[in-house]
Amino acid sequence: MDNTTLDLILDAIPQPIIAIDASERILCVNSAAVRLVGDKAVQRNYVSILRQPALLQAIEATLKDDVPRSAKYLSTDGAQDTIFEVSCRAAPGGGKGGAKAVILFFEDISQLEEVGQMRRDFVANVSHELRTPLTALIGFIETLRGPARDDAKAATRFLNIMQDEAERMNRLVGDLMSLNRVEGNERVRPRQRVVLNEIIQSTLHSLQPLADQAGVKFEFESPQYPIEINGDADQLTQVFTNIIGNALKYGAAGGRISLRMTPVEREAALRAPGVRIQVIDYGAGMDPLHLPRVTERFYRADDHRSRELGGTGLGLAIVKHIVNRHRGKLNIDSALGEGTTVTVMLPTGALS
Repeated sequence: MDNTTLDLILDAIPQPIIAIDASERILCVNSAAVRLVGDKAVQRNYVSILRQPALLQAIEATLKDDVPRSAKYLSTDGAQDTIFEVSCRAAPGGGKGGAKAVILFFEDISQLEEVGQMRRDFVANVSHELRTPLTALIGFIETLRGPARDDAKAATRFLNIMQDEAERMNRLVGDLMSLNRVEGNERVRPRQRVVLNEIIQSTLHSLQPLADQAGVKFEFESPQYPIEINGDADQLTQVFTNIIGNALKYGAAGGRISLRMTPVEREAALRAPGVRIQVIDYGAGMDPLHLPRVTERFYRADDHRSRELGGTGLGLAIVKHIVNRHRGKLNIDSALGEGTTVTVMLPTGALS
């Protein structure tokens, strides 16, 4: 096989490939690898081109003993980092004059690394969220067994706190299970027709005692005719319970919460007919710098206040996944001192 044919074959391979001969010079670079090392790498010493110690050591060792090795290689274009798993394989007779060569195969593992990091972060967050109430429970149990054994007032106070911490753990476990179920069926589109007006009205009715306790008035503007969509009634109830519940927790100072349901012939965000539901509170609002992250798991704009109010940090993450399952869009606008508006956009046509 002549060099031209070999070059054509290598260029047709989408993964970056680099060949290095026994003289430690780069023999060839396919088109995909040019984007990594540039178009002037051929005939240059590989050390001056690749530079990263772990990969250099793997190449040097494979050139010596022909044993396959692998190493990580980090590339960046200034805006995004890409992590490659590089396999080093000896190719006897592949170099000039029949000398041996080492072929480097670059596999993009950025997504795998990202998923792995997300999993580690998730486990760390769950452990942290559970450790705090567990530490409190253990401390109070030790106190009740010791210094407060015969103190009825202290026992009553500690037991109330222990109940609050236990309920907090129970909410966290419940939200984790709910998030797991939502993520598990996110790609399964709901097919049942439901009336959105009724779902929201039922949600408001169930939250009315909390609104009365907080001194908040609900204002619901809705078409007089039913708005039907393809949806999961239980999940949509969960969406509006979480959103309106957040408005009650963090926007009660405004004294009212407005809900507006507006049918749209063509919702630009959905590129289809839809319905827009806005939940507006007139409370303290939040700094806009938090908005890109508020739907992340365990992210809280006000961590201390959220914990005091019993938040698990998972509510909006659950909302986001449910809205995605319904092929909808979620938008959150807020500013300090100006309240918060959460907009849910859902398609009204049959899902394909």
